[in-house]
Amino acid sequence: MTSTTTEIFDPYDYDFHEDPYPVYARLRDEAPLYYNASDDFWALSRHADVHAAVKNDVTFSNRMGVSLDASAWNADAHRVMSFLALDGKEQTRLRKLVSAGFTPRRVRELTPQIQALADHYLDGLIAACAETGEADWIAELAGKLPMDVISEMMGVPVADRDEVRRLADLVVHREDGVRDVPEAGMTAALELIGYYAEMVAQRRKQPSEDLTSALIEAEVDGDRLLDHEVIAFLFLMVVAGNETTTKLLGNALFHLGAHPSQLAEVFADPEDTAPVGAWIEETLRHDTSSQMLARYVAEDVELHGQVVPAGSKLLVLLGSANRDERVFTAPDVFDIHRPSDELGRIMSFGVGRHFCLGANLARLEARVVLAELVRRTSGFEVHADRAVRVHSTSVRGFAELPVTFTRRVR
Repeated sequence: MTSTTTEIFDPYDYDFHEDPYPVYARLRDEAPLYYNASDDFWALSRHADVHAAVKNDVTFSNRMGVSLDASAWNADAHRVMSFLALDGKEQTRLRKLVSAGFTPRRVRELTPQIQALADHYLDGLIAACAETGEADWIAELAGKLPMDVISEMMGVPVADRDEVRRLADLVVHREDGVRDVPEAGMTAALELIGYYAEMVAQRRKQPSEDLTSALIEAEVDGDRLLDHEVIAFLFLMVVAGNETTTKLLGNALFHLGAHPSQLAEVFADPEDTAPVGAWIEETLRHDTSSQMLARYVAEDVELHGQVVPAGSKLLVLLGSANRDERVFTAPDVFDIHRPSDELGRIMSFGVGRHFCLGANLARLEARVVLAELVRRTSGFEVHADRAVRVHSTSVRGFAELPVTFTRRVR
């Protein structure tokens, strides 16, 4: 069966958000090309199909954005999602200019600041745990540090960061039964764009050493970013970059906590943080923060014996691709010893020209935080029965994750 009108896949369903993987398995086996008539979209779930579609932005275009939501699906999507919503020469131009400001060196130089933030938040987290017996990993650390890192890069004042974080959360949250961006999310997006517009105007008058000024000053062959292009990239960073890293940190504890023998191995030696890298990569594969991306089908294309007509909306299911048994051994098993050749095929950050520009930053933040957690504690217990999930069509993770940490005896 190549497609079905039986709605086995509803990306807005709260039950699906709790555990999408059985649905993905059915799609891969029963409907590798799936059509949802109610919401008028197609979906690809197998690794080979997802990989091919993400690499081919001629047929599977980004020009309408990457969100399933109807109100976000339009030709002006690049005004809020930057080069993520562009193809070809336009995408190449914008990505080159952004990369001139958002350099690997700028990311590497953040390491001491990330370490200082990790120290600060872990101090509070461990103190809270000592006082009450547990702490909310999201509220105390994972929901704060990524936003602080991005805000530090951009030059957002400390006093504004809680409000910026609140607005970013509203942009991705989906209300039960609402099949689009809720009104609160739209309002939050407009407020964020307005905030960054003011920041860009201020930096035009008074440049600083931050990323915002670097983007304004970036130049490639005499070409520079326009104000709305700088604003769009800042918005993309705060929504996509912040949210996905928060979810990665939450998912990492949730899944390792469910495997005591692997947890004991990771936390065995405070001086050996090498297992942390494997822990991060397997988390990215097993339960990736970014579950799905939308594509605009620019021309008729035949897949699995059926034609997807030009003009269609198609979802590429990254979360499903990472669990495809055609690529990964025992894909539903969380295993920090998974072979590196398998981990090298994860789709969490995309592939090709649309490979996530923030991948190195996300990995750096996770590595610094989790390595410091290993140095300070000898393990943890996740209270999974009281964990609260975020409900979103695009990102997967936790809004609350109560954890008890065991302070390491030195």
